[in-house]
Amino acid sequence: MNATTESGADEIAAYIQKARNAQEKIANYTQEQVDELVTAVCWAIVREDRAKELAKLAVDEGGFGNYNDKVSKIRNRCMGTLRDMQAVKTVGIVEAFPEKGLIKIAKPVGVIAALIPTTGPDATPPLKSLLALKGRNAIIVAAHPRTQLTTELTVKYMREACEQVGAPADLVQVIEKPSLSKTQQLMQQADLIVATGGAAMVKAAYSSGTPAYGVGVGNSVHVVDETADLDDAANTIAIAKKFDYATSCLADNSVVAHESIYGGLIERMQKLGAYLCNADEKTKLQQLMWPTPENHIPSVDVIAKSPTHIAKLAGFNVPEDCSCLIVEENGAGPEYPFSGEKLSPVLALYKYGGDISNAINQVNAITEYQGQGHTCGIHTTNDDHAMALAMQTKTARVMVNQSLNEGAGSPRNGLPYTLSLSCGTWGGNITTENVNARHMVNLTWVSRPIKSNPLDETYLFEKHWQKYESL
Repeated sequence: MNATTESGADEIAAYIQKARNAQEKIANYTQEQVDELVTAVCWAIVREDRAKELAKLAVDEGGFGNYNDKVSKIRNRCMGTLRDMQAVKTVGIVEAFPEKGLIKIAKPVGVIAALIPTTGPDATPPLKSLLALKGRNAIIVAAHPRTQLTTELTVKYMREACEQVGAPADLVQVIEKPSLSKTQQLMQQADLIVATGGAAMVKAAYSSGTPAYGVGVGNSVHVVDETADLDDAANTIAIAKKFDYATSCLADNSVVAHESIYGGLIERMQKLGAYLCNADEKTKLQQLMWPTPENHIPSVDVIAKSPTHIAKLAGFNVPEDCSCLIVEENGAGPEYPFSGEKLSPVLALYKYGGDISNAINQVNAITEYQGQGHTCGIHTTNDDHAMALAMQTKTARVMVNQSLNEGAGSPRNGLPYTLSLSCGTWGGNITTENVNARHMVNLTWVSRPIKSNPLDETYLFEKHWQKYESL
């Protein structure tokens, strides 16, 4: 067996060729045909019976999250994405600026490699496929081996939907018998990578030599200031921590609360099922979540598991209706593991005094350890506080009076629906945007001559001359 066979290069080349052949067959699709295709693919997944089937398989196979929330996640993410895309042009002339003599023409990027995390085998493949198909691209999905069956089923339904509207099924493919070497080959041979998953996966995508959209480490921080509506704040935090057992990278990892409302926020969280750990329970929880202190990634035993399950493993009991576990914290960095991403319904709670600058300093300390560039939020009635947080943190999304989970798109805001939340150069990514359909096309700029004023040296430099005349 030669090295090419061992690496899976020939097998992946076959997938790539089928994808290119399929893509060629839709090269001349009109916008109407493209929209019919993505609508069919979306419906094939969000049908209630299908969403329930995929959610059940995802939980049974992977062991992460819970059925009901996954059904909601599949349906809301995919339908929200479809709604977003309805007004987006991805065929022919998509923008025109007559005054500048410019038009932009959208063209496919090619074959897209989609890397799928084990926590998202149900919603992530169809969402990425919708974005890809909207740009007349083909997509090849590389599933995590642990949740291969769930991803295979989602791809099966999408392939059937393609055929239903007369498009080639090979527009959407999944690698059979996945392996690390095959995924590496896919990244090298594809035209674009969209990587969702851990830091190692994203780094591999960026190191492949192929253009890539990746995501940064999630470690979202939520500020609750002295002016906040505490009932609303507690409710949105609890919702984010309960939903699918915090599988989302957006779910609050830490809350930074003003000292004047700190106790009131805890009381409201407790009424919503939160359990405040004592010092002994915090120690037990830390030992469970980070059994090897130098490894700053939580143990798989707690990732996206219920609070009752996590507490039991740690050696203490909480009520069956517990929504999340709260630990009080006061530092950030490797010596304070609860300040990092927890990937579970465990919440670190910080207290700050004084003005908003102290909260911002705490947010920056936390995200500098993990999560720089991702997301933060604030509950406040003082817009100056919201703007200060936005101006003085290295975060791509600042959510004001919302659940942080809404950073991936929501009926309550105008952010594009996505499951790929980029973090800019702060998080090692190329963009800070929610990756959406606009990222799945190349743009050809057509330029025509226009009447314009010649470059005027005096206009450009007069103020500079006046101020620095001696130079």
